Amino acid sequence: PWIHGWKDNPALGGGLVYEGVEETGGAPQAFRGQTGSQSSIVPAMDALLSVGHAADPLRTFLDELHAYRPPAHRRLIEDVRAASHVRAFVEASGDAGLKTLYNENVSKLARFRTRHLEYAASYINKQASQSAGNDPDVGTGGTPFMKYLKKHRDEAEAHLLPV
Repeated sequence: PWIHGWKDNPALGGGLVYEGVEETGGAPQAFRGQTGSQSSIVPAMDALLSVGHAADPLRTFLDELHAYRPPAHRRLIEDVRAASHVRAFVEASGDAGLKTLYNENVSKLARFRTRHLEYAASYINKQASQSAGNDPDVGTGGTPFMKYLKKHRDEAEAHLLPV
């Protein structure tokens, strides 16, 4: 359960009781497992470049993980999302050079997502082949990762500006 966590884990029911932790009052706690999605880098880039993602199970999962970030990281991402007008500025400028630079950044973000998709597919499929209980279509976050990772990559690419 360590890598997959114990939220929505049928083996652990309602979660795990942390004995001696007064803040939980003896109530079971259900946390997500480890995932690179807890990093603040890609969400910060999405926020800066105004890349949005339509609602889907991965987006819901990522929004939930946002609460796991250190408070300063959450604030930074939220502040950048609220204050960034980079895309609007570049679009309104009519400057082909600025649009090209903006697009290079969006393309690099999409390329990162493509590489992540490749690594995730390789890792999950490798794990699935080692045990009958591992579903090759479900990532460590419990989402059908291939479908949604592709969608999030495609949504980034959709933010390219016409030059």
